[in-house]
Amino acid sequence: MRLVVTKMNLGLWAAAYVKEKINAFHPTPEKPFVLGLPTGGTVVDLYANLRLFYKEGTLSFKNVVTFNMDEYVGLPKDHPQSYHSYMKQHLFNEVDIRPANCHLLNTQAPDLIQECARYEEAIRRVGGITLFLGGVGKNGHIAFNEPGSALDSRTRPVDLTPNTIQANSRFFLNDESRVPTRALSVGIGTILDAQELLFLASGPAKAAAVARLTRPGVTTDCPLTALKLHPHATLLVDPAACAELTGTPKERLDALMQAAPYAEHWTLEWTEK
Repeated sequence: MRLVVTKMNLGLWAAAYVKEKINAFHPTPEKPFVLGLPTGGTVVDLYANLRLFYKEGTLSFKNVVTFNMDEYVGLPKDHPQSYHSYMKQHLFNEVDIRPANCHLLNTQAPDLIQECARYEEAIRRVGGITLFLGGVGKNGHIAFNEPGSALDSRTRPVDLTPNTIQANSRFFLNDESRVPTRALSVGIGTILDAQELLFLASGPAKAAAVARLTRPGVTTDCPLTALKLHPHATLLVDPAACAELTGTPKERLDALMQAAPYAEHWTLEWTEK
């Protein structure tokens, strides 16, 4: 497990990382690079920088296949707050990705359980996800896997917690009654199947979840801790998200920052025993 702390813009750091991974992979139509994608406020800058790299000619999405993490139940695809609309606005309409390569959950399907099974099968057919990107909720949720989600969970319908509804109300005119209460979401097991994970967390609101990640143990009370079960997982954070670190993690990070105060980033690595 890696915790990478940077004072850089998280979106720029992450986008540069994604670009490096895709370009080093040399994707082809027969062997595409498969990206798992998030939505939300944390990754707006990530998508802005990916668009910039495309416009500069340093990154192509022509041989990239994407699978989004989740989608609200009850919103049509063309609703301005649907994740279909979000992805078109922030990435798909601005780069050279093939529409057939963009996979999002269809919450208008007549059978949502069958739709979730279809999604898992689509991921399996392309050989799995190469790099899964994600954000982190205040309560440590990843995708819409709220606390209590099983570590081996797969894509499924989920109920959103009051905390998540409140947090997402900022996208719905700050009116919680407008926020859908259900979603389809990839499971924690689906995420852990990816070859590599890169998750982002910024600001003091995420500090409690980040602090829990650095303490021993994996718990369904904080789904973020499942990242410690993956052999190639990174959580990228800013200093504000480290505000609640204590003990050895805080001491190690403080020592790294004091030794190299102008470094691009500082990395804590550990293996869960």
